[in-house]
Amino acid sequence: MTIDHAARRARLAAALPAHEVPALLVTSPVNVRYLTGLVSSNAAVLVRADGSALLATDNRYIDKTRALDVPAVEAPDVAGRLAAPGVGIEAAAMTVATFRRLEADLEENGGGRLVPLGPLVEELRAVKDEAELELIRTACALTDQAFADVLPLIAPGLTERALARLLDNRMTELGADKPAFDTIVAAGENGAIPHHAPTDRELRAGDLVTMDFGARYHGYHADMTRTVCLGAPAAWQRDLYDLVRRAQRAGRHALTPGARAKDVDAAARGLIEAAGHGEHFRHGLGHGVGLEIHEDPFLGPSRTGRLEDRVPITVEPGIYLPERGGVRIEDTLVTREGGPELFTKTTKELLVL
Repeated sequence: MTIDHAARRARLAAALPAHEVPALLVTSPVNVRYLTGLVSSNAAVLVRADGSALLATDNRYIDKTRALDVPAVEAPDVAGRLAAPGVGIEAAAMTVATFRRLEADLEENGGGRLVPLGPLVEELRAVKDEAELELIRTACALTDQAFADVLPLIAPGLTERALARLLDNRMTELGADKPAFDTIVAAGENGAIPHHAPTDRELRAGDLVTMDFGARYHGYHADMTRTVCLGAPAAWQRDLYDLVRRAQRAGRHALTPGARAKDVDAAARGLIEAAGHGEHFRHGLGHGVGLEIHEDPFLGPSRTGRLEDRVPITVEPGIYLPERGGVRIEDTLVTREGGPELFTKTTKELLVL
């Protein structure tokens, strides 16, 4: 499916009058890619309220712009080339130093100021079109397949670091651009650390092993976590797993267009709190995925806003017991009017290896 970048720019242009700016200077590389298709480390696009646009980049990328549907100019100082009095800028993307420099340049040329604005493009990016959803669906399929292929190799003696490499390598062998993020493998007591970085700690019989990983495909990300047990699980391990699985199911079922972000979180968190483990679930329930691994919307107790239709999002409750270990189960799904569509299909039964 073809991505319509012009339609994306038109949606952004339509939002500008409400912010009383004639144009928005977009400098976030991810947002430039979203609006134009250009993948680069140095580019900016000016989107005007009348629907027109101008892209600027340096000579490393200017040849790429010839295949795009937006006029482009070459300029080493890409933001300075497009800055103008009264233009909105992405406050979260532009550094203070660049902002001050551009305003000083404007002052020298007759005055005027730039207008810092919030995450306008990020808000547009939250709802995906079917072309984007197909790319995320493929990224998730690669993630599922990599896990299935590596699963028979997981055994005592393998290190966390080696297991992470196996997952990363298999995802790229299957066709991923690269891993979507730094793969997490946490064995035994390290499972109590939600974002543990893999070490040379060897997997042992009796360990719960948590793997959080995903493939990136054509720029779009997948995110999945599974926890397995090496050998027969102890009673506390099975109980913990069953609780997280029930909480994850409740969170998935709460994913409906119109649902409040904090209510989706509460659907899962309430079960964990009722079981006496509220203090051991130390992060939000989930986050949007797309051109970034973490993007709007976010699910958490203090998150505001409501979910819309066609929003890819994770549901990932976890319980982390200091010095003992932990369990996290995570899927990537997309909100749909008829109920969420599950993108990561790997079983959530406790796998005993």
